[in-house]
Amino acid sequence: MTGRQEVLESVERAGIVAVIRIKEPERLKAVVEAISEGGVRVLEVTMTVPNAVKLIADLAPRMPAGFLLGAGTVVDAETARQVIDAGARFIVSPVFRQEVIDACHARDVSAMPGCFSPTEILTAWDGGADVVKVFPATTLGPGYIKDVRAPLPQVKLMPTGGVTLDNAGDWIRAGAIAVGVGTSLLDAKAIAAGNYDVLRTNAERIVKNVREAQAERLEPATRAAN
Repeated sequence: MTGRQEVLESVERAGIVAVIRIKEPERLKAVVEAISEGGVRVLEVTMTVPNAVKLIADLAPRMPAGFLLGAGTVVDAETARQVIDAGARFIVSPVFRQEVIDACHARDVSAMPGCFSPTEILTAWDGGADVVKVFPATTLGPGYIKDVRAPLPQVKLMPTGGVTLDNAGDWIRAGAIAVGVGTSLLDAKAIAAGNYDVLRTNAERIVKNVREAQAERLEPATRAAN
């Protein structure tokens, strides 16, 4: 199994990618510990974080066991190569750019470009995307995932934007393999105040929601197998 395949399976099992755009990167280690304790095991550090590449390089060797660290808001091949060298295991973008996918695959790293329309989604998938990030999903709702997957069942989708602690499971039930979640999980006020227990509680809540949805999706297949 390649590194890309392992990461893809890990993301699909986790069902949740925490997306962080923190203003105080020195707090990130405590954030990671808090959400990890709450059961969230995948984190995307965006390039909008100050000194993001260095931060990923500092964090990568110190991640908790079983924790997956990636980079987000990557829009060019050179940045993709830099964050991969720093230790990112997957690369997420708000847009589809073939050069980014190619740079990732040259290093056996998963690429997750952002798309909005069905045409963009299929183009990115045909271009080698490991997962297509549906972005911005804020105005779409879970029904959009179900509608897209009806004619395109082969495409692995991860909505980002509009995902909350309480509706995360609805996106999974609609057919998403995972959700990208930012502010509703990583409460900026709690982080600024150093109140990391809030993050742990948030993580526990969204994990419970997603696990229930994943179990519901497995039930029909389990019944069919029996």
